Amino acid sequence: MLVAGLVLTGVAALIHLYIFLLESVWWRSRARAVFGTTPEQAEQTAEMAFNQGFYNLFLALGIAIGTVLVALDERTVGLTLVLFAAASMVAAGLVLVLSSPAKARPALIQLSPPLVGGVLLVASLL
Repeated sequence: MLVAGLVLTGVAALIHLYIFLLESVWWRSRARAVFGTTPEQAEQTAEMAFNQGFYNLFLALGIAIGTVLVALDERTVGLTLVLFAAASMVAAGLVLVLSSPAKARPALIQLSPPLVGGVLLVASLL
């Protein structure tokens, strides 16, 4: 269960890395099609999106660093880091769906892998 949990939280990290790229690198270009924004809207929100993208990057890095620590046999610190980052991703997905029910699909994409991965990691500790 440990490996499956780390794989699923790794998938979550990759999703959040992609979100980072959309929000912080591609906001005025490719992200417009994903988020359905006009050039004017993208320009007006670019600073906010740039900052928000880094939150996603930091969560992805938390899982990546935690996974490396688990592989280096630093399980307690590594799993703590992975579980904290995964729980933060799940919480962010819940905030998204609760604040905007029309965005349930992207919220589920955002929260499902870290939720299932986190459950598997906790189960591996029992």
